[in-house]
Amino acid sequence: MKFSQFFMPTLKETPADAEVISHQLMLRAGYIRKLATGIFSWLPMGLKVLQKVESIVRQEMNRAGALEVLLPGVQPAEIWESSGRWTFYGKELLRFQDRHNHNYCLGPTHEEVITDIARREIRSYRDMPVNLYQIQNKFRDEVRPRFGIMRAREFLMKDAYSFDVNDDASAKSYWNMHAAYSRIFTRLGLKFKVVEADSGAIGGSFSHEFMVLAKSGEDLIASCPACDYAANVEKASFQAPPMPSFNPQLLKEINKLSTPGIRTIEELASFLNKPASAFAKTLIYLADGKPLAAMVRGDRELNEIKLKNLLNAADLVLAAPNAIFELTGAPQGFSGPLNLAMPVYVDSELASMPFLIVGGNAKDLHLEGFNITRDLPQATVASLRLVAEGDSCPKCGRVFTFARGIEVGHIFRLGTKYSAAMGAEYLNQEGESKPMVMGCYGIGVSRIVAAAIEQGNDENGIILPPAIAPFTIVVMPMSLEGKPFDTALDIYERLLAQGVEAAFDDRDLRPGNKFKDSELVGIPYRLVVGAKGLEKNQVELKDRARGETIWLSLDSAFEHILGLLKI
Repeated sequence: MKFSQFFMPTLKETPADAEVISHQLMLRAGYIRKLATGIFSWLPMGLKVLQKVESIVRQEMNRAGALEVLLPGVQPAEIWESSGRWTFYGKELLRFQDRHNHNYCLGPTHEEVITDIARREIRSYRDMPVNLYQIQNKFRDEVRPRFGIMRAREFLMKDAYSFDVNDDASAKSYWNMHAAYSRIFTRLGLKFKVVEADSGAIGGSFSHEFMVLAKSGEDLIASCPACDYAANVEKASFQAPPMPSFNPQLLKEINKLSTPGIRTIEELASFLNKPASAFAKTLIYLADGKPLAAMVRGDRELNEIKLKNLLNAADLVLAAPNAIFELTGAPQGFSGPLNLAMPVYVDSELASMPFLIVGGNAKDLHLEGFNITRDLPQATVASLRLVAEGDSCPKCGRVFTFARGIEVGHIFRLGTKYSAAMGAEYLNQEGESKPMVMGCYGIGVSRIVAAAIEQGNDENGIILPPAIAPFTIVVMPMSLEGKPFDTALDIYERLLAQGVEAAFDDRDLRPGNKFKDSELVGIPYRLVVGAKGLEKNQVELKDRARGETIWLSLDSAFEHILGLLKI
């Protein structure tokens, strides 16, 4: 591709509304342009990267035996109602009516659609196993779309669905996809980790996430340095540090503390000269519109996923300040567990602590000497906190290490969640009707592009693995006429003939501007052909990732490049 004929509107300045580096660089490099909040257009340079990711995903899915389909993006409410998810999925499901007042949604996922196909077309155990996949745009009405492509409302996704006769056969399909995903992310050239994860709104018995490791990642991963255990902190099991035992006879009486204007744990710890671990936070939530209180230690964070799963709730949100006042009689920051007309859920760590300082459900009031067992016997005690520093691996007991990651793939064992609800049954060898056993396997194709940039960048722009870079090499003549141009054009055309995805920068721009653009857009190699170099029979090759520049003999340059690209 000659750049004089290519549409590549790069930007010198970073757009003010771009928060993370991938969003900034994708805009600056001319990969994408914003149409509306969370909705983006892909321009030629970005689309080339997206299509390369898509190609690798498609190749490995085909290799794994999956068959490609294309399913409707608009889905009728009836199939979502038959699975029970029309209301359970939440506000991310964009619902609308057609001119006949029939309810529809824009598909955020396709379990219902694919299960409808299976219940109509699969009749016998002889028809399985089946694994069907598609690569298609999805729409999820995110409450806070942000970070560009990373958390967009419209995005490109690969989703696959397996149908098997029993759990053992479904497990084979699951681990086949696990292996395929590992091959995909290895071929993409990304550093990634596979972790145990929560199944969320998709449902199912267990799941794994594939995380691209990046300091800017939204997800925190707990992993064991001694064994293979790794999990998203929302899912992680752990061995908590042992708590000292206490004599119930030594419990203190509850004492009122005046805490004027002091609302946060940090302020309380400073005011009372006590560690944050001496306090318990009481958080007021609405689960499907009904109030509840949840308690964790002052220096811990509540795991909302655990709480939501415990409640089997479709929607879980923190109560607004005015609702907190109505429910507790106190402003936000003074909520406590005593005398609440709502269920209270307590993290198990608090149940082993003899003395706690809690909110007093009155302005400027806290209580000390609170004990869960004595003072709140009606509470539900469960593991509700996030894994934290100092917690240990549930398998071998070694203390966890933590890293940040970006979820780019998620695989689920669904079991019969959808097939039983929607009547997707088959006849087994004995002629009995049984529900099909399903698996679900997703990859965020467009999100991979952003994740790769979060993992690979520097002050000059994007650093992409050659497998997904928009072009593998750009050939640059330092003048647009004479021997440098003719030599560069000859090398470029020979590279194209060998199947190399090369670019030729024949734009009438200063060399410095061309150099900046090639680094900004993430082209792995740059070959510069100039008059001074040709006087010595040499050309200059720069490796974008390593930042190294070498001079090559003109006679050996072509073969050297082919060897470098392993062609």
